[in-house]
Amino acid sequence: MGQKYNRLDKDQAALLLVDHQSGLISLVQDFTPDDFKNSVIALADIGKFFNLPTVITTSFDEGPNGPIVPEIVERHPDAPFIHRPGQINAWDNEDFVKAVEATGRKQLIIAGVVTDVCVGFVTLSAIEAGYDVFVVTDASGTFNQTVQQAAWNRMSAAGAQMMNWFGVACELHRDWRNDMEGLGNLLSNHLPNYCNLMTSYAKLQEAKQG
Repeated sequence: MGQKYNRLDKDQAALLLVDHQSGLISLVQDFTPDDFKNSVIALADIGKFFNLPTVITTSFDEGPNGPIVPEIVERHPDAPFIHRPGQINAWDNEDFVKAVEATGRKQLIIAGVVTDVCVGFVTLSAIEAGYDVFVVTDASGTFNQTVQQAAWNRMSAAGAQMMNWFGVACELHRDWRNDMEGLGNLLSNHLPNYCNLMTSYAKLQEAKQG
């Protein structure tokens, strides 16, 4: 018998963006560069759209790991930004854990680079600390699909839920009537095919009004 459906709740969830840094992103080979960056920015947009408490962290960003993807900070300029001096597992950094605790949320939406280390270690640590964790698979990247699958399996076995950014957006939204055009426009900005749906919708609305 499967576990009870534990769905994302915009009033219970926080977003953790871990080590989306220019140097580390060059290691991502399980997604194309364009697809991966689009997914990361889409997730950042989702956090902004739903007003989710967001925590950003980087690892040794003055070294080869490089600076954070600027679009993340542009969307979350007031989010706690934890520059870790050396800890590989962000959960080993006291300031990061305090920032997560300060959100007051028990559901953590996590994405980062690389999946098997920066995402995996934080996910396992957060689950051990009593959080419900939702890993955004397409906004987390690593060396290849073999490593990707092993990381997903390890986190899933520990109780994390694997989702993609589109699924996260829809589960948080629950009902199109909450804001049809707002979410529709967000999706259209990151999925060209969804733009076609929104164009059709706009034409139908014009026809009804006419």
